[in-house]
Amino acid sequence: MKDEMYGIVIRPLVTEKGTFQSQALNAYAFEVAADANKTQIKQAIEKIYDVKVREVRTAARKGKPRRTGRVMGTTRRWKKAVVVLDPEHHIDLF
Repeated sequence: MKDEMYGIVIRPLVTEKGTFQSQALNAYAFEVAADANKTQIKQAIEKIYDVKVREVRTAARKGKPRRTGRVMGTTRRWKKAVVVLDPEHHIDLF
């Protein structure tokens, strides 16, 4: 069951904007599986990081066009989740 949780949450997104949101809004960004829904993301974050999640916002990101030699291709599609925690909880890796 723990392996399923790690399959849903792929990695935390540590960016300048994400660091600001973690300090000011208690919101953390993660790259998640493209087929995961908000309930699954909430359960996975609560189990992995032992925190209480208040809200989950998701965004499906399109792949960007990239050129490889003469051939045009695209980067992969991915899904981003911004997780807002209760005020008494926080995640230390940000």
